[in-house]
Amino acid sequence: MTTLTRTFNHVERLGNWSADLPLRLFLAWEFFESGWEKFNGSNWFADIQANFPFPFDVLPAELNWQLSMWAELLLPLLLLLGLGTRLAAAGLMVVTVVAIAAVHWPAHWSSLAELAQGYAITNQGYGNFKLPLIYLVALLPLLLKGAGRLSLDHWLMARLPR
Repeated sequence: MTTLTRTFNHVERLGNWSADLPLRLFLAWEFFESGWEKFNGSNWFADIQANFPFPFDVLPAELNWQLSMWAELLLPLLLLLGLGTRLAAAGLMVVTVVAIAAVHWPAHWSSLAELAQGYAITNQGYGNFKLPLIYLVALLPLLLKGAGRLSLDHWLMARLPR
């Protein structure tokens, strides 16, 4: 076996245990930080309530604020622990889709080229849905595959009777 093959085998074993951990750490930080800002800030959802997709557009702005804030504070902790990872990822995906619709999607666009200008981090009048889309893409493997071996989910599943 060559040195390169042995090295790749070690990387493969390491990846089996920890490949999803960087995603979990990154997403936990990003969402928790957003929730913490809401926890320490004032509710600005009333200004954008009309932009929320159904059913959130019919809920009171204060309830939406609380739902978003607590989802962004609690679900990242679950990601961090790898506990209920798929449920946490799904919940954060809902929060992200609502945020894209309410805040990050361009108000008006008439062509795909114009819509593509919203694929940006800063809003130049065309929306700014790049970062939330990155979050959705990063959450997708956690939703589909779970947290991996280095998680409470894996630990609990190994102890359940079969």
